[in-house]
Amino acid sequence: MKGDFLKMVYASLPQENHGFHGVPAVLFAVGKKTISSAVLRNRVKRMMREAYRLEKSPVVATLVTMPDALANERLCIVFLYTGKKQNFPDLEAFRVEIRRLLQSVKLF
Repeated sequence: MKGDFLKMVYASLPQENHGFHGVPAVLFAVGKKTISSAVLRNRVKRMMREAYRLEKSPVVATLVTMPDALANERLCIVFLYTGKKQNFPDLEAFRVEIRRLLQSVKLF
């Protein structure tokens, strides 16, 4: 799924251990060619993590109530930042984008 400045890739993979049922594995990535400064890359990743933390409760609630047939599966999500090099969005824009991408997957 592609948004305005984020791309979301997701897959359901077999779960090796049963310790974290219902909690998706999430990865946040910002390319070096997109933002060359490590300080700014880390700042964007922190903002993406915070936006996901604020928007994840419906996703986790939906995954916990899934049928037992899918109990051996684990949802894995990758958020890739594909925005502009010079200026990046604020936290509220990240929240809106992540919410829109998660809703497009029809998890909740």
